[in-house]
Amino acid sequence: MNDLPRFSWSDVCARRLHRHALTTPSKSATPADIAAAMASTHAQVMSAAELGIAMRIDGATRLDVRAALWTERSLVKTFGLRGTVHVMPARDLSLWVGALSALPASANVMPKDIRLTPDQTEQVVAAVAAALDDAELTIDELTEAVVDHAGAWAGDLVMEAFQDKWPRWRQAMHLTGIRGVLCFAPNRGRKVTYTNPRRWLPGFEPADADTALAWLVRSYLSAYGPSTPQRFAHWTGTQATWARELFGSLDDELQQVEVEGDLAWVVAGDLDVPAARPHGVRLLPYFDGYAYRVGNQPPALLYPGRAAERVLPGNFQILLVDGAVAGLWHQRRSGKRIDITVEPLGTLGAAQLDDLDRQVERVGEILEAQPRLTIGPVTVGSHA
Repeated sequence: MNDLPRFSWSDVCARRLHRHALTTPSKSATPADIAAAMASTHAQVMSAAELGIAMRIDGATRLDVRAALWTERSLVKTFGLRGTVHVMPARDLSLWVGALSALPASANVMPKDIRLTPDQTEQVVAAVAAALDDAELTIDELTEAVVDHAGAWAGDLVMEAFQDKWPRWRQAMHLTGIRGVLCFAPNRGRKVTYTNPRRWLPGFEPADADTALAWLVRSYLSAYGPSTPQRFAHWTGTQATWARELFGSLDDELQQVEVEGDLAWVVAGDLDVPAARPHGVRLLPYFDGYAYRVGNQPPALLYPGRAAERVLPGNFQILLVDGAVAGLWHQRRSGKRIDITVEPLGTLGAAQLDDLDRQVERVGEILEAQPRLTIGPVTVGSHA
C-alpha cells in the first residue's frame, strides 16, 4: 500500500462535510443539487428533510424545498435505499430505479401464511402502476384500486401495523416505489397521496442494471468516500460479498487509496481534500445524522467518548462539533415560536456557543419560526 494515495480520517471528514455543503452552505445549489450531493436524502420525517436540505443552501427555507418537490418537480419523494422514504433529484430517478431494482433482494421476514408469492408481488406492482397512471390517490383509495385489479386476497388485513392491521398488498408497497411506478404526491389536506412518477416525468424509464449500479457506486463514493464495499453494503442494505464483487467489476472506474493504514476506494482520480479542516457547530435534523453515520466513518471516530453511549444507539437530532458528534438537540414548536434545546456532551467554548446561536437562528429562519435556545443539562462554558 506504500504507493497508494493516503488520506487521514480528518481528510475524509473534511471531504464529506464540504461535499454535503455542511462546511459552508452553498450560494448556488438547488435543492436537487443538494439531494444529489448527499446521494439522496432521508425523508421519513418530511420536515426533517426540508430542514436538512435547506440548511445546506444559503438563504433557503422549507418553502424552497416544497417548491422543488411539488411545483418545479425537480425532486421526487419515493421509496429508496433499504426500502425507506427518500428524496432524490428527478433527473436521477431513472438511475435510482435501475440501481435499486438490481440490488439483491433481502430475505422475506413475513410469516409464511402472510407473505406474498412472487406472482402476487408482480400483480401488486402492476395494479399500483395502473391505479396511479393518471391519478393521485390516498392509501385507502389505492388499496381499493389494488383489490379491484388484483383480487380480494390483496386486501386481507393480515399485516401487524401500529396496533392495527394493514392489507396484504402493502408489504410490497416499498417495491412499487423502487420499481418506479409509485411516488409521493402533494398531501390532500392531512392525507398523504401517491401517484405514478411517469405523470410528471414524460418518457421516464429505468436505466439498465449495469449502468445504474456503476452510477450508484460512483454517487456513493463521491458523497461518502473514501469508503469500502462493506460500508457500501451497509448503506444499501445488501451483503458485503455482493458489494465486493460489484466494486471488483468496476475496477477501471475506481481507485484504491489508504486511509490510516486501511484500504478504501474512491472514484478514479477523485483525490481532492479541502484545505479547511472540519470546524464549527452544526445542528443535523432527524435521519440526517443517521445518514451521516451509515454512509461512511467507523462509529468510534464519528461518535467519540460519551457520544457512543448517549447518541449512537438511536436516531436523534445531532449536534456536530468540528465534524464529530458532540451531543443532541430537540425542538418543540408552538405557533410561530420554536423552542430548541441543545444537550452538549462536553464543554462548549464561547466561539462555539456563538456558532450555535447562529445555527439556531438559521433553523428558525428555515422553519419560519422565532427560535428560543436552551442549553442543558450538561455544563457548558460561559457565553461571553
